[in-house]
Amino acid sequence: MSFDLNDLDEVSRTLKLLGDKTRLAIMKLLDNRERCVCELVEIFKTSQPSVSQHLRKLKDAGLVKENRKGQWIYYSINPDSPQRQFIQKLIAFIPSQAHVLEELDKQGLGISCE
Repeated sequence: MSFDLNDLDEVSRTLKLLGDKTRLAIMKLLDNRERCVCELVEIFKTSQPSVSQHLRKLKDAGLVKENRKGQWIYYSINPDSPQRQFIQKLIAFIPSQAHVLEELDKQGLGISCE
């Protein structure tokens, strides 16, 4: 299956999904490496069910994939997604979220799910 940029409905669905600030930030955070739900809970200062709901929507759309390591589930951008190139171009415009991770480290709240 390919992602057709000429299909307005397809593009609209993807943009609507990523129109949520949290999901857009999650995609930017996943751009450089996979992350565990527990990391995202701390980053967004929200509940695990809330983060999991966002990830489920992204996974259902095929934008992210999961990788189970023991009791932890790690998420990453799905390299096989037909929308991959479109998503990469889109999140290139999103400001880096590194400052959030740096602030957690400064506070001694760096996350390790291992």
